[in-house]
Amino acid sequence: MLNDAQLAAVGEHIAKALNAPGAEIIDIRRFHGGASRETYAIDVLANQVLHALILRCDPGDSLIDTPRALEFAAYKSVEHCGIPVPRAVSLCEDAALIGTPFFIMQRIEGGEAVSPFVAGAYGENRDAIGQQFFEYLGKINGADALSSPLAGQVDVPEPDECWSRELNYWAGQVEKNGLQPEPILMAAIRWLRKNPPPPAQKLTIVHGDYRNGNVLHDSAGKIVAVLDWEMAHIGDPLEDLAWTLDPLWNLQDPSRAAGLIERSEAIRIWENASGLMFDEAAFRWWEMFASVKGMAIWISSGHASVAGVNSDPVLAFSAWYPKTIGNHVLATRLAGIFA
Repeated sequence: MLNDAQLAAVGEHIAKALNAPGAEIIDIRRFHGGASRETYAIDVLANQVLHALILRCDPGDSLIDTPRALEFAAYKSVEHCGIPVPRAVSLCEDAALIGTPFFIMQRIEGGEAVSPFVAGAYGENRDAIGQQFFEYLGKINGADALSSPLAGQVDVPEPDECWSRELNYWAGQVEKNGLQPEPILMAAIRWLRKNPPPPAQKLTIVHGDYRNGNVLHDSAGKIVAVLDWEMAHIGDPLEDLAWTLDPLWNLQDPSRAAGLIERSEAIRIWENASGLMFDEAAFRWWEMFASVKGMAIWISSGHASVAGVNSDPVLAFSAWYPKTIGNHVLATRLAGIFA
């Protein structure tokens, strides 16, 4: 939790950002459960107006090592693209202020996230949520990437470099954080290196972690916010779609994409919203990669938990349950390839 000095510094920063001298923090509370960022809800009274805000900063050990400027730029890049995202308010890159860079954004009220591991989480609104879910992913991937604020914060690869850049990064995380031999995972990485996909049909904004746990809904069939853009980058749009369609996110209803709607319908909606074409052969590579990326994240979770640098229980859970599922998915895919 932020101490008194840090709170005072944040208050001064927010007052300047809102152009409201004398703005006062009247409440702050931390959201638990995130493994890559510390997130705080902050209520600020400025000029007799109550502002509901969010502060995002790094924990002691973060699974996703990206600068706050990147996540801030990602929000700015899509805020006028017909995608419901919080308004980015202010960025502070001066780590001296509270010990780490942070940014402030609008807090969306009246929305809730669901766990992919809970059956029937959307109830009767499942189909309506599914339609919006894949439409918004299409709009993200269809947005103008190369002139976006995000392009100023990340390396922009050549279309034929997207796959190798991502694979090299996540394979490096496995090498860095692995606690035990991972024969299935290493076999999948070898296959990916030997069987590269075709170049990206278009360089697009890639959310990087677009899944049912990272959107908020209003319990009445409407998605009110797409969150958690810390893994955003520019790359192949099939990377996003493959991650979203990974079996880990539809365990409770394997017949439906992300547990929401039929896979073919999800892909059709994504194509219409993005203006892109679905390539089944290229997608085969990216869906294998999605499971490799997931395994790298779960392995990094276990490393951080065992090392004691991040005590959030979600890390220990990730190193057990999602990693077990990931190994099974990779083994099944490899068996299908070499059968």
